Formats: sequence, C-alpha cells, structure tokens
Amino acid sequence: MKVKVFFIALCSIFLLGACTSPRTEKTIYNIMDYGAKGDGKTDDAVAIQTAINECSQSGGGTVVVPAGHTFMCSPFELASFVELHLEPNSRLLANPDEVVYTQSAFRENRGEGMMWIYGKDIKQVSITGTGTIDGNGVAFMGKELEDSYELKPITDFDPRPHVLTLINVEKTVIRDITIRNSAYWTVHLIGCNDVSIDGISILNDLKIRNGDGIDIDHSKNVRISNCHIESGDDCICLKNRREFEEYGSCEDIVVTNCTMVSRSCAIKIGSENMDKINNVLFNNCIIKDSNRGIGIQNRDEGTVTNVIFSNMIIDCKFFSDVWWGKAEPIYVTSYPRAIGNHKDAGWRFPKGATEGRCGEVSNIYFTNIKCISENGVFVGGDTPEKVNNIYFKDINLLLHKRTAYEGGVYDKRPCNGEGFIHDKTYGFYMDTASDIRLDDCIVTWGDIRPEHAAEGIKQINVRNLKINN
Repeated sequence: MKVKVFFIALCSIFLLGACTSPRTEKTIYNIMDYGAKGDGKTDDAVAIQTAINECSQSGGGTVVVPAGHTFMCSPFELASFVELHLEPNSRLLANPDEVVYTQSAFRENRGEGMMWIYGKDIKQVSITGTGTIDGNGVAFMGKELEDSYELKPITDFDPRPHVLTLINVEKTVIRDITIRNSAYWTVHLIGCNDVSIDGISILNDLKIRNGDGIDIDHSKNVRISNCHIESGDDCICLKNRREFEEYGSCEDIVVTNCTMVSRSCAIKIGSENMDKINNVLFNNCIIKDSNRGIGIQNRDEGTVTNVIFSNMIIDCKFFSDVWWGKAEPIYVTSYPRAIGNHKDAGWRFPKGATEGRCGEVSNIYFTNIKCISENGVFVGGDTPEKVNNIYFKDINLLLHKRTAYEGGVYDKRPCNGEGFIHDKTYGFYMDTASDIRLDDCIVTWGDIRPEHAAEGIKQINVRNLKINN
C-alpha cells in the first residue's frame, strides 16, 4: 500500500512540474515592458526597437503591440525571426515630425520619400494581428484641394515616410493587419523572396498622391490574397526600380480574391521597369470606383511577359488630370519614357543616358472580365513589335457616361511627345501593335450616348488582328 501511495505521489509531482515549470527561453516581448508609454504622444521608437533587438538576438519570438494603446513612434528596424504582432485595438502611429525621417526609401535617390518601418538583409519576418499601422499621412501634406492634397515643396529630399519597406528579405508573412493613411508608398517589397500577404486592409486617403498600396519590386514568389486596398495611387504595382537593379527580375507573382479602389490605376505593371516582369497571375478580383482598372505601362527597357488576368469585375470613371489614366478599364502599352527635368529624372534612365527606350510587352491574356467604364480598352506601343500577342476572351464592356469630365481622350503619360490621344470613344482602341486576338467580346453603350461615342473597334497600324464572334 505504501509503495502504491508513493508511486501516485511521485507521478503527481512529475505532472505538476511539467505543467508549471517556466519555459527556459522568453518568446513574448511586450513593448510596454521595454518602456513604451502608448499614450499617443510620447515617441516610443526606442522601446519598440529594444524589444525587437532582444527578441531577434535571443533566437526569435513575438514582439507584442498591446491592445488599447496608440504608440506614436519614429522610424524603427525589423530583425530576423521576429513576429511583430498588433493586438486588437492597438495602433502604431507615425511621428508627424518630418525631421526624424532621414533614411531614404530609394538609397541615394532622396527625392521620393523616407523609410518609417523597415527591414533589410534579414529572414523570417512576420507582421500579424488585427491592430492598425497608421502612417499619419495628412500631417505631411500641404493644403487640401478639390481632388487631392497639395504636395509641400522639397529641396534635397522628400521627408514623406513610406510605411513599410522590406529589402532583401527571405520569407515574409503579413497577415490580418490594417494599414491606414500612408503619406507615400504603403508596402514596398524590394528584392524579397517568398512573401505571403493575406487578409490585410490598406485604407489610404484617396486624395494623397503617391499613396501606392503594395509595390512588388525586383521580388519573386509573392502571393497576395483576400485583401482590400484603397489608395490614391496604384493599389498593387509590379516593377523593377533602377535603384535596386542588383536584385534582378520580378517573377512568379499571384494575386487572388482582392478588392481595390484607386484614383490612379488599381492594378499596374510598370511604369518603372528596367529588368524583366514574368509569370504573373491575377484572378478573382474586383476593381471599383477607380480611374483605371488594369494597366501595363511599360516605359523602360525591361520586358513584361506571361501575364494572365481572369474572372474580374472592373468599374472605372474619369477623374482629373492630377491622376494618370482616363478611365481605361484595360490598358496595355509600351512607350519610351518622357525626357523630364523633375526632381528624380536622373534616376529614370540608364546611367549616363538622357533618354530611354521601351521593352517588349508580350503574351498577355485577359479572360472573363466584366467592365463598366466611361472609356474603352486601350492597346498601343512604340512599334508594332513592342506590344504583341495580346489575347482578349469573354470581355464584356459597358460604356457608361456618368461624370461631367470630357470624354474622347486616352492617356499615354509618361511618354515622349503628346501625353493624350484625342479621338472618339471606342470599345477597343488599338494604336500600333501586333498579333491581337478578340474572342467572344461584347461592347455596348449605356442609356447616355455622348457625341464622342463610336463603334466597337478602332485600329491604327495593327498587324494581324483576329476577331471571332
């Protein structure tokens, strides 16, 4: 009997120890334990950075932004093996003081904004939770205009912060968070590999120019799904910027089940592309209340190949000339970049060049897309060979006039020469391209048919156009 009691007691002690013994290594790092105040006024950047550094140096874990607080902060840097987790009703708020933003988002090119939250040359980084990251965008704007904010004059650099910049990161997860009010680009992926962005909301002020949603730059194996994006500029944009040319092509990108609103172009490929953009799939997306729906805007020597857009609804209308685009629901172009004298013109062309050239856009597929817009599809290139093998199948386009802006215009900006084409509104306007095929496409006009309304298709210098049904 004594042996049995002893055995039971021994087992109880063992089980109790297994349940109550502390973990040997810390894995949760609450930023308030490192001095963050969370009062919305104190700059909590040092506390946040200390928590991130300790977490990474200890082998990894979760840095927690606790619920019920606003943590105003200056720039801070992410680190390997760290999950930055924003609890419900938590907020990171960008410091409104322009002086604290000193690291350029584009290296030596300081004319296009600074970094706020950033990470470079790291791996296994996550940003998760249902809290909010707030870029405090209006604090960096000039006066409010009718359809935009006036941009403040800049000298040697633009202090507006990009919300999140990731450079050369291996394995990234961004999930469930809300990002609001970016003063410049919101999520910028540069030279990253293996990225999953799922279920996030980006809610930027639609009057803020340059307020891109997600920019995929020289990155590979990126999956974006189940997101809602509202942005004054492009919602999702694929590109290859010249400042980061060592990271090579932008390839193997999948975007599914997303909804988007933009004053510029909801889905854009280009306009900065000095390398190759290849193997891209957009599927099951809705674009609404936007200036331009899908835009391939090649303006540099890079190429765009093997891109599929399928099962989409696109709703476009005119906005002012502040925003590029003239309500083209689908736009496929390749033109040499405009020769400019603006603040960053020296970064737009190859080193030593004063003008550029445009690369080929080919093997682009549009399938099962319903469009409602004040303007038609536009396809055009510098020469017929520059835009080739473009396929349209089951495109249903309703041309429906609903704003007071004048129609009969297509937007080629930024390009050499005249930036606009003034002509009647066609369902498909094709100016200099080759090997175009339309299968089972429908163009109809709504109840209001303006004077500039024309028939279904106009072609100028198009080689091998095939139309079926």
